[in-house]
Amino acid sequence: MMKPTYSVASNPAQQGSGWLHVRFAGESQTRPEHALGPKIYDHYLLHIIESGYGIFRTETDMYQLGPGDCFLIHPGQIVSYESDASCPWQYRWVAFDGEHAGEEMNRLGLTPDKPVLHLMEANNPIPGYVSLIQKHFQSREESSHIAAIGYLHLICAEILNRSDRPSLLSLAEPQVQRTVKQMINYMTSQYAHPVSIEQMCASLGYNRAYLSRIFKQETGMTPITYLLKLRIDQSKRLLRERPDLSIEQVSASVGLTDPLYFSRQFKRLVGRSPTRYRKDIMSAATPTEP
Repeated sequence: MMKPTYSVASNPAQQGSGWLHVRFAGESQTRPEHALGPKIYDHYLLHIIESGYGIFRTETDMYQLGPGDCFLIHPGQIVSYESDASCPWQYRWVAFDGEHAGEEMNRLGLTPDKPVLHLMEANNPIPGYVSLIQKHFQSREESSHIAAIGYLHLICAEILNRSDRPSLLSLAEPQVQRTVKQMINYMTSQYAHPVSIEQMCASLGYNRAYLSRIFKQETGMTPITYLLKLRIDQSKRLLRERPDLSIEQVSASVGLTDPLYFSRQFKRLVGRSPTRYRKDIMSAATPTEP
């Protein structure tokens, strides 16, 4: 039997009111029948079991857990947990809170009613991420709290990928609609760059004909038309809000490197040239003399 160990490190930064804030992280090789609770916490506390076994109890359920399992304690939830008498568990934990912590945990499927998940054990990096959070806190470096949030996001991503629970996303939304949303997200985030529909298709892993067909089916327009309209809409905003930018700079800022092509497409879709559009907007915004 391994020798019992215990270590923990707290966040050196003052607790903030952001989306996520990591409080502390630690690890323990517990003693046989080591027990905590019943008790409540005022924060989220995620345990990842590396080896050994134990029991986790909530107000309504009891779970017998082992390697590859994780359990999440929710704030205000009465819980207790106890390591096995003959093969006590070794686990790591990370405590956190924040404005959107509950929303994030629900998205992972770790709800108060279902606080336990089984993760695939092979090459599981989550314990390593928790260890890195602990090491950053121990360093007392000013940047440690930022690194901790990054590692917590990586932990959430691994849970989402490795969980044996069916994906809530796949159950709630058909594949076609999900793919079209991915296309829209891609174009919305990349419109300022000279990206092409071919690049988007390669990024999403589908052929162009298929993506064009389902996109038009869902939106009523082709991806090329959607991307151009998105760029023109963004250029109208820049023409209104940034009078210091030239037409060439506006064109480049929305991913169209040819200002003549930009001006032609702008006039086709808006009915006025970019220069005329800006003048009309400025004239409408200028108060007239009494």
